[in-house]
Amino acid sequence: MQALPGPVSLTGSAGTARPAGATDPTGPTEATGSAGAPGPTGPAGPGDSTTPADPVGLGFGFAGVHPDDLPDGLVVADDTGRVVCFNAAAARVTAVPADRALGLPLDRALPLEDLKGRRWWALTDPYGGLATRSGQPERNLLLPGGREVLVSARYVREHPTGPVRRVVVSLRGTEARRRTERSHAELIATVAHELRSPLTSVKGFTATLLHKWERFTDEQKRLMLETVDADAGRIKRLIAELLDISRIDSGRLEVRRQPVDIAAAVGRHVHAHTTGGQSPDRFFVRIRPQLPPLWADPDKIDQILGNLLENAVRHGEGTVTIEVAPTTAGDGGEEGTEVTVSDEGPGIPEESMSRVFTRFWRGSKRGGTGLGLYIVKGVVEAHGGTITVGRGPRGGAEFRFILPVGTPAHLL
Repeated sequence: MQALPGPVSLTGSAGTARPAGATDPTGPTEATGSAGAPGPTGPAGPGDSTTPADPVGLGFGFAGVHPDDLPDGLVVADDTGRVVCFNAAAARVTAVPADRALGLPLDRALPLEDLKGRRWWALTDPYGGLATRSGQPERNLLLPGGREVLVSARYVREHPTGPVRRVVVSLRGTEARRRTERSHAELIATVAHELRSPLTSVKGFTATLLHKWERFTDEQKRLMLETVDADAGRIKRLIAELLDISRIDSGRLEVRRQPVDIAAAVGRHVHAHTTGGQSPDRFFVRIRPQLPPLWADPDKIDQILGNLLENAVRHGEGTVTIEVAPTTAGDGGEEGTEVTVSDEGPGIPEESMSRVFTRFWRGSKRGGTGLGLYIVKGVVEAHGGTITVGRGPRGGAEFRFILPVGTPAHLL
C-alpha cells in the first residue's frame, strides 16, 4: 500500500484524517467530531469536491446520516490506504477503538485473514490489483484471536479503470448467520428424528410380510398393512410440512381461491377425530348465522383446521370448542370469517405466547415436530388474514384466526 505523505491530524471517534498543515477554505475554524458532523462550510475550490465537514468527500452529510447511525460496521480508507472513517459499529464488531484505527493503514487497522490463515489484504491488493475490479463480495474472515466477521468491500474509482480513490469496507458480526445455521441444523435433526420411527415401522412390516407371508392370517396381514399405510401417511405429511416451510420462507406459498364452506370443513375435521377414537362429547361446535361467502384455498383451510384441532386434542384437556362467526377484517372493515379453537387445559404460559408461532416451539413433551403452528401462521397470512393466541374463557389455549372474504376482483 502507498504511504501517507506526512503526519496526520485526527479528530472525532469516526473522524477523518487530514495532512498536517492543510488549510480550510473557510478560514481557521477547526471542524471536530466524527465524520459527517456539522461543521463550517464554504465554497469549494476548482476541482475540489469536498467540504470541511466532509474533507475526503465521503458524503456522510446526506439526509443527516452519521456513520455511527449505521447498523453495520463501516471502514473507509482514502487513496493512500489510510483509514479515514471507522464508525461505532466497526469498533464494536472488531473490538478495536475508533481513535486507534483512524490514520492507520487499512491492513493494520483491519488485520484480516481468511480461514486458511492467509493475510486478506495481501491476497486482494485493492490498490495494486486489476483496475477492472469493483470490490469483494461478502465472505467470512478472521480477526486476530479468531474473531469471525462478515466482510465485503467496494473499490471506488473516479472512472472504471482509474486508480482507487477509496476502499469502503462493510463489517457484520456472524451471530445472525450462526442462528440461521443452528436453525437449519435443528430442522435436519427434527426431520431425521420424525422420519426414523415411521420408516422403521414400514421397513419392518414390509420385510416381515415379504419373508413370512404365508404364516399370517388375512386379519394379521390387514393390520400390518394398515400400520404401514398410516406410517406412510405420517411421512407424506412431514414432507408436505417441509415444502410448506420452504415456500413460506421464500414467499412462494400459492393460494388457489375458490368458494369454501368453512362450517362443513370444521364438521369434517371433528368427524375425523371422533372416528379416530375421540369421544363426540369432547367437541362443541358453534356456527354463528349469516356467515359471509369465503373464497380461500380449501386444502390450506383444511391444513389450518387440522393443525389447530390436533394441537387442542393432543396438548389441551376437556372440551374443545370451535366457533365460527362473521366479523370484519383489516383496517378497511372488510367482511371476514373468524374461527376460534379453544380447550380447557392448562393453557400456554404468558411468557411463551410470543414464541408460539415460531419454528420448533412445543407446548408440551407429547411429540410433534413443532412446525405446525409456524405453518398455520404462514398459511393464514398468505390469505391476507391474521392469527392470535391467548387464554380461553375456561383457562386453556385459545387460537383465533380471521380470514377476509377474499372474493376475486372479477366477481366484484
